[in-house]
Formats: sequence, C-alpha cells, structure tokens
Amino acid sequence: MAKKITAYIKLQVKAAQANPSPPVGPALGQHGVNIMEFCKAFNARTQGMEPGLPTPVIITVYSDRSFTFEIKSTPAAVLLKKAAGITSGSARPNTQKVGTVTRAQLEEIAKAKQADLTAADLDAAVRTIAGSARSMGLNVEGV
Repeated sequence: MAKKITAYIKLQVKAAQANPSPPVGPALGQHGVNIMEFCKAFNARTQGMEPGLPTPVIITVYSDRSFTFEIKSTPAAVLLKKAAGITSGSARPNTQKVGTVTRAQLEEIAKAKQADLTAADLDAAVRTIAGSARSMGLNVEGV
C-alpha cells in the first residue's frame, strides 16, 4: 500500500544553499521532517545550478515523516531581471521602463522554463515570457 501524504510544502530556496534557518527549518519542522536530511539532499541535487538562484521546490511529506521533493525551474522574473541586468522591476511598468530584453534572451529563458510552462511550443513560451517582461517594465525587442 502507498504511503499516506500528510502535507505539501512549497518553498523558494537558494540553489545549493539550503540550511536549517528560516524559511526552511520552521516549514519542515512543523511537519516533523528531518531538516538536515532535506538540506543535504536539496544541496546535492542543485549542485549543478548557479549558486544563490532562487529555486522553487515542492516537498511531499508522508505519514511516516519521510519526504520526497520536486525541484521546479527558477521563476521567470528572476531570469528576466538577470538578463536585463536590473535589480528590480518597475513600480509603474506601463509608463516607466527600466530595461530591455531581446528575443534571443527570451528564447533562452523560455527553453529553461518550458517544462513548467503550459505553452504548446517554443514560440508560445516566448510570448508568455515576453508578457511577464512587459509587466515588469521591460522593453521587449523582436516580439
């Protein structure tokens, strides 16, 4: 018989930098999960990623306090800010533009995020990412 699922925990943890301090420790501790075991496993699986990049993770906790976790791709907003070379988006995205991204940069981001997007093909994924860029106050070239 399959193990009974007791909780799903969604967190954003920096790649290869998980540690027991908040937000990881309290979120896992209240479900009785071994925090250090998660931190070691997460850091091992994100070793190939750029350190410090926020990485969404969904942790499934079972009734015997064991767990599994699924790592998602980095949020589009973080990748767009990195591509545009800015630290934050615009407070008024329709009137005040803070940077520019090209179609090539959008395609690169779309390829990285394609598994997590519902887009049918690469062009649709690029348009989705372009919409996110516009809502952050970025000029989009070539779309």
